[in-house]
Amino acid sequence: MTTATPSRTTVTAPHPSSRLPPPLTSPRATTSVRGSRRGRSARRAWNVAATAVIWLTSLFVLALWVAGGGIQDLWGFDAAALNSLGRLTGLVASNLLLYQVILLARIPLFERGFGRDGLTRMHRLVGFWSLSLMLAHIALLVLGYAAAADVNVVVQLWEFVWDYPGMLLATAGTILIILVAITSMRRARAKLRYESWHLLHLYAYLGVGLALPHQLWTGADFLFSPVATAYWWGLWAISAAAIVVFRILVPLARSLRHRVRVTDVRPDGVGGVAVTMTGRRLDRLGAHAGQFFIWRFLGGPGASRANPFSLAAAPDGRSLTISARIVGDGTARLARLTPGTPVLFEGPYGTMTGDARTGAKLLMIGAGAGVAPLVSLLQAEGYAPGEATLVTRDHSTQAALRTEAIGTLVAHRGLRHIPLPGPRARTASSWLPASHAAWTGSDALRHLAPDLEDYDVFLCGPAPWMKALEHDLRAAGVHRSRIHSESFTV
Repeated sequence: MTTATPSRTTVTAPHPSSRLPPPLTSPRATTSVRGSRRGRSARRAWNVAATAVIWLTSLFVLALWVAGGGIQDLWGFDAAALNSLGRLTGLVASNLLLYQVILLARIPLFERGFGRDGLTRMHRLVGFWSLSLMLAHIALLVLGYAAAADVNVVVQLWEFVWDYPGMLLATAGTILIILVAITSMRRARAKLRYESWHLLHLYAYLGVGLALPHQLWTGADFLFSPVATAYWWGLWAISAAAIVVFRILVPLARSLRHRVRVTDVRPDGVGGVAVTMTGRRLDRLGAHAGQFFIWRFLGGPGASRANPFSLAAAPDGRSLTISARIVGDGTARLARLTPGTPVLFEGPYGTMTGDARTGAKLLMIGAGAGVAPLVSLLQAEGYAPGEATLVTRDHSTQAALRTEAIGTLVAHRGLRHIPLPGPRARTASSWLPASHAAWTGSDALRHLAPDLEDYDVFLCGPAPWMKALEHDLRAAGVHRSRIHSESFTV
């Protein structure tokens, strides 16, 4: 039987206006790898610090419950035990809800410690457990108080809502948090535009703000000691301050300082657009290839909407370039931007940078708009000719993004470019095109890079696509530490 062979077609005709990166040799590549080792050490230090903060505060909350007699109350298997478990679930839920807010604030400690993927996973996990424990908290206290007073649970719930201080606010906050959770489920999220979902998601802030004050006012575990009171009021204040500082004041100050403006808007492939921006002292942003910003383009309808876009070219201290496929309102608006449009931004964010490298060779595999950050990394990183391979997946050759920049890298840096266009395969290796469905994913990877164990592999594309690809990479023998990816999915 004849099987398809992965194409090795390369782009060799760069656009004459493309910037030509100087060719790099192996000594420079070695220096780049040494620099990445320092970067990995710094990332590990940030990760240890961020993890320690979460564990220490979580243990402190448990200690508050123990100090308040929580364990002793469990022995009776009665109303007091239900109330004790209700207090514990309430304490943990409160702590997790405030951490949800802090994670949304993109505090540098957690952003650098966990990276975008880590924050995304933690956001989902913390969101699931905070909501589940909050609902358990409500149910256990209603059952416990109803048993102690010998009343119907519905009557007890009604008394909680109407007679206890702050409970009307807490009820409204709980409803908002449940609404955010429902709209964040994958099926519901798929039916919403990104802009609509993002707006609804902001109600999580309001929900937390309404749900927690009743505990600060009347909760015994929050008030039984000055230390407990200081902790909870302090954490609440830190959460509120983090949102104001890191989501509003810092981005606004940096945007005003650097005065970023749109300077060029041009088509990028069929159905894509590339936007170049300039500003003051952009070298001081500390941006690295592979990172992303949250952008707001001012002027016209939708100016307040924020969208994440990765850098599509290595930052040179003078300009920033993004590239996107037009798939919704946010990306369609990019094509209508005019030179001079002012830009507000948050970032840079992300840890999918050259610091993640552990070796000299690079295998970059991107799908659709996910090719853009990989191109920026290839422009910035050191490697000898033939030591870097870029595999691109698109529905068609015409839809490919960043072809001019890729052509420049092929001609002047010795990049191997392997386009794999076409509909996706209906197999377990769904990252491959249908034309290569006869291949197993691991065999295809070995064909693309025979000495696969010598490569650092960078992935960028839709989350399910990356999951299938990572599975095949592991099956092909690539160690987890050499696979680097980042997802924008929340």
